[in-house]
Amino acid sequence: MDDAVAEHRPLRILIADDSDSDRLILKTLLKRLGHEVLDASNGLDAVSLFRQDAPDLVLLDALMPVMDGMEAARQIKSLAGERLVPLIFLTSLSEAGALARCLEAGGDDFLEKPYNRTIIEAKINAFNRMRLMHQALSDQRDLIRERNRQLTEEQEIAKRVFDNVAHSGCLDASNIRYHASPHSIFNGDVLFASPRPAGGMLIFMGDFTGHGLPAAIGAMPVAEIFYGMASKGFNGQDVLREINQKLRRILPTGMFCCGAMIEADFKRNQIQVWNGGLPDGWLIRSSGDRLALPSQHLPLGILVSDRFNAEFQRFGAGPGDCLMMMTDGFLEAADSSGNVFGEQGVADALAHPGNCEHPFDAMMSAVYRFTGGVKDGDDLTLCCLEMSNQAGFSALPDRAVPSSLAGPAEWRCSYEIREQTLGEFNPLPLLLHICMEVPGLRRRSGEIYTLLAELYNNALEHGVLELPSEWKRSPEGFGRYYLERKRRLGNVEGHYIRFTLHHSLKPGGGRLRVECEDSGQGFDVQCHPGATSGAHPEGRKRYAGRGLLLLKRLSESVSFHERGNHVEIVYDWHVSGAAANPGDVAR
Repeated sequence: MDDAVAEHRPLRILIADDSDSDRLILKTLLKRLGHEVLDASNGLDAVSLFRQDAPDLVLLDALMPVMDGMEAARQIKSLAGERLVPLIFLTSLSEAGALARCLEAGGDDFLEKPYNRTIIEAKINAFNRMRLMHQALSDQRDLIRERNRQLTEEQEIAKRVFDNVAHSGCLDASNIRYHASPHSIFNGDVLFASPRPAGGMLIFMGDFTGHGLPAAIGAMPVAEIFYGMASKGFNGQDVLREINQKLRRILPTGMFCCGAMIEADFKRNQIQVWNGGLPDGWLIRSSGDRLALPSQHLPLGILVSDRFNAEFQRFGAGPGDCLMMMTDGFLEAADSSGNVFGEQGVADALAHPGNCEHPFDAMMSAVYRFTGGVKDGDDLTLCCLEMSNQAGFSALPDRAVPSSLAGPAEWRCSYEIREQTLGEFNPLPLLLHICMEVPGLRRRSGEIYTLLAELYNNALEHGVLELPSEWKRSPEGFGRYYLERKRRLGNVEGHYIRFTLHHSLKPGGGRLRVECEDSGQGFDVQCHPGATSGAHPEGRKRYAGRGLLLLKRLSESVSFHERGNHVEIVYDWHVSGAAANPGDVAR
């Protein structure tokens, strides 16, 4: 209803006065002004009428039988609740104490006897405006409260959906410590971790611009890309490129995601870091030495694909070394005086950990001491990854998506990559995807990926590029190895790596045969521990062989052909109680 119309709408007014004549005079006067009138001769009847008819305004005599006006006023105010019902006392009292008691009982004003028509009309109109204003404010408050409830419910629903996509992955592994204190239910900070099919971990930390639901617009697609690609064996560079391309397409102008990607390989004692816009990360050695890892890239979602740089920093890192990353909420955390924790606070916390044995505990203790508890401000996300073996997360629950399709049973395919493609494209996710079409192999994705990865890396690095694995045994050689790897990838003309995959069913399972051939010079098979056992002939070059020894443990057999640049493995898998036909295997 329009405010002007509501202001002139007739009111329902309750009169309570034990004087019949006074009550009649006032009733007649109010009806002539166009209002609907209810009347009572005592306070008890007045309370009953108010409960029954809910009048807009009450005129109440202070002194009445059965229940006086003051007690009636208290009960009427209680019944009105949050609704503003102006209550005007009708009185001939003039003593200040008596008038004060009327106000204390809930009265809003006085109307002296005998009545003046002009004053009555003015007061009724004034209190009606007040009543309408209060009602409008109450309606707006209720509307805001309901809207806030709806927004909160929507955020909770969005978070439940988001959590189904952005599951904890391997964040609960024994070598990960993390803290996340969202500023709202569904916020702009994200932290994802996933075991890689061939071993190791991939961790992504992100901080979208802003707070709350708008800041989390990109969180869902980032989670889907991260977990989907990590489970298929894509490396951190490929995942970053896909995330950047997606965010650049969907985020509005001015929004982006500061992020960091960590790729850890525990078998090779290697860690890689990409930092785009987050505060400095820290590599903390078990010896106590610290190495800052500053941001070297722009945030995700800003650059077009051909200008985006996904190059990682690569470091050797042994057991006990720890990598720490954080969002800028830690730097911006403020104390009661408005001073911020800042980079100096981070550096001091790591340099003087006090009684804290772990860098994570030192950082959390320092920021809580500084702020007095961190109640307000930005979202805080901190993650520490400790280099160790994979025992802490090797038994994570399987998240493979079940399928009712039988998939191919008997098949053979060949896939070859050549020349510059060797340095630009990772074929492993594609090869794994082909194998995963067999339902019986889906829950063995880790082992299959490991087999494919060891074959490919051995063929590329030692076959095509002819890199000696001995270089990786020292920190200096480690750096030299990857610099030389990058240089030699620029000159692979005429080279190739060819995979041939053949799958067939067997009673109770199946057999996957994988052949990997490369165009390299090959090696002396007799000196390779993955192929033979016993003493090595004098004068012959020795090979590390850790990768191929792993192949030998995982597969039924490993065979070397030609001059050592053609490796064939046989991998048998079994399903307890399953018959040898596609339908049974699928189940």
